[in-house]
Amino acid sequence: MKKNIKTQILCHILLIAGLIVVVLPMLYMISTSLKPNGALYEFPPRFFPDLDEITLENYQYILSQKKFYINFLNSIFVSVSSVLLTALIASAMGFVIARFNFPGKKFLFAFIVLTMIVPGMTLIVPQYELAVKLNAINSLAALIPFYVAWTIAYSTFMIKGFVENIPKELDEAIYMDGGSVFTVFRHAILPLAKPGIASVSIFNFLTAWEEFPWANTVINDDLKRTLPIAISGFFGQHQFTQWGYVFALSVFSLVPILLVFIFCQKFFVAGLASGSVKG
Repeated sequence: MKKNIKTQILCHILLIAGLIVVVLPMLYMISTSLKPNGALYEFPPRFFPDLDEITLENYQYILSQKKFYINFLNSIFVSVSSVLLTALIASAMGFVIARFNFPGKKFLFAFIVLTMIVPGMTLIVPQYELAVKLNAINSLAALIPFYVAWTIAYSTFMIKGFVENIPKELDEAIYMDGGSVFTVFRHAILPLAKPGIASVSIFNFLTAWEEFPWANTVINDDLKRTLPIAISGFFGQHQFTQWGYVFALSVFSLVPILLVFIFCQKFFVAGLASGSVKG
C-alpha cells in the first residue's frame, strides 16, 4: 500500500514538473508581449511585468498592419487546403492497401514507410529544382503539393491501421446489397475511420501552419508570405530584435491551433484510443 502511494506521489511530481516545463515558455511569451519592447533588456530581468507597466502597444501595432492579416489568411489557406487534400488521398490509399491484394502491395507499403525515415531538409535542393521547373517559385498555392507530399506517407500509414480495425463484414454487406467500392469507402470506411483521419489531420495542420524553411525558400513576396515568415521578419530589424512584436504575433498564431485542438479533441482522443487496440 505504501509503495503504491509513493509511486502515485512520484508520478504526480513528474507530471507537475512536465507541466511547468511546457507552460512556462508560453507564460513567458504572453508576459513579454505585454511589455514595452525596451523592457526585455532590463536588468535584473523579470518574468512578469508590474501591473502599471502592462501595455497592449505590441498587439495594437500588429493589428494595425494590413500585411499581417494577409499573412494570417495565407497560412489558413495553405494549411486547410493541405490538410483536406492529404486526408482525402491518404484515406483512399489507406483503404486500398488495407482491403485489397494487388501486385507490388508490400513494396508500395514498404516504400511509404521508408519515405517517413528521410529527413525533410535533405530534400530541399531537389524540391527547389522541381519547383523551378514547375514555375512554382513565389506562388502561395505551390506550397500545398509539397506539404501534401510531406505528410501523406505518415497519414497513409496511420489511416491504414485504423481501416484494418474496421470489420470486413461491413464491406461484404454493402457489396451484397449492390454497393460499389466507392460506396464502401464513402459510407463505411470514412465514417468509421473519422477519429483516425482527424488525429493525423491535427498533426498535418500543425506541420503546414508552423513550417518555415521551405516557405521562406520559395516565397519572396511579402503579401504571399505565411505567418512564420512574417514573425521572422522582426528579427534584426533596427539593429535589434523587436521581441514584443514577435511574441504578440506568436500569440495570435496560437489561436487557430487552440481552436483546432478544442473542436477536434474528441476525435483526437478517440483516435488514440482506437489506434491503441488491435482487432
